[in-house]
Amino acid sequence: MANPKEPLLDEIQWKAPPLAMSMGGITTNTVLPYFYESPFFDATSNNATITTQATHNPALFYLIQTREAFEGRLRTMQGLEFAVAHDPSDKGTKVENSGVWVIRKQNRRKRPGQEDEIIPLNSYYVVGENIYMASSLGNILGARLLTMVSSLSKAIETAAALPSFTPALGHTYLPPAPKTGNSAVNMQMSQTSKESTPMPGTQESTSTKPPSQLLLDQDLQSTQLIRSSLNLSLRYGSEYMDDNPLVGEPGSFIITKSREVPPPASQQKPRPAPIATRAPTPQVKTDIPEPKRKPSMGAEKSPTTPSTKEKKARRKSRPATSVTTPE
Repeated sequence: MANPKEPLLDEIQWKAPPLAMSMGGITTNTVLPYFYESPFFDATSNNATITTQATHNPALFYLIQTREAFEGRLRTMQGLEFAVAHDPSDKGTKVENSGVWVIRKQNRRKRPGQEDEIIPLNSYYVVGENIYMASSLGNILGARLLTMVSSLSKAIETAAALPSFTPALGHTYLPPAPKTGNSAVNMQMSQTSKESTPMPGTQESTSTKPPSQLLLDQDLQSTQLIRSSLNLSLRYGSEYMDDNPLVGEPGSFIITKSREVPPPASQQKPRPAPIATRAPTPQVKTDIPEPKRKPSMGAEKSPTTPSTKEKKARRKSRPATSVTTPE
């Protein structure tokens, strides 16, 4: 069991300059023996078995002289092994190269009548005299997620102290932005006497604020206005008036007809432009009725009507008195 105090293998860098100098530098034939001395090497691998056999058996000593012979012997075995996956010198043919070697830890399985099955386990980089272990994809994603979560936690802690509540504006994250005015108004406000000092809670003069702060305040005020408009739309957006309103008295309501939908603009006929006319001149009434006059004595009598004749006919005549004459 690994010691928990020891650092992880993908977080360390190993190098041994004296050993590299004793081997004559890192070459295609010395890169694997140099890797065997690092903490990344596994002593139970086939590489360690072949090296031990070749060291104590002179007949197998040629296996550790060249990398081609060593890897040829590894291909005949199965199990855990370390092989060179990338050779910048192209097996010693390139004198000038990048000096970056890639060694792969893999597991080889033999299959009768088929090619060997190779399962990669880890990768290592030999850069000059330094050896690094390549991190796995899970470790990289875990580190990135941890960085994101840490940043979000700090942002939440910072934003938790920002909200403030006022009856006029509700919950806000920044103080309200005062209304901006022109420079003449600000100068006049700054030169007012102490008697005209505003009461507590009124807006302060913005003449002392820089232009950048004034623009920021305007943006905040616009954002608050948009938010309040959206809240009103979400709250009262589903309410609407009836297209056919009710008229009448309680108990005898009548549903009115819906208004006629005007035809589309393409079907409407153009109306002639109204002709400007002068207002009519008010007329003065000049026909004054003449006063009634009493008929004069010599005037013509009005014709008699049948009703007046009947009235005259109904009058009783007086009895006539007899007149006697003397004989």
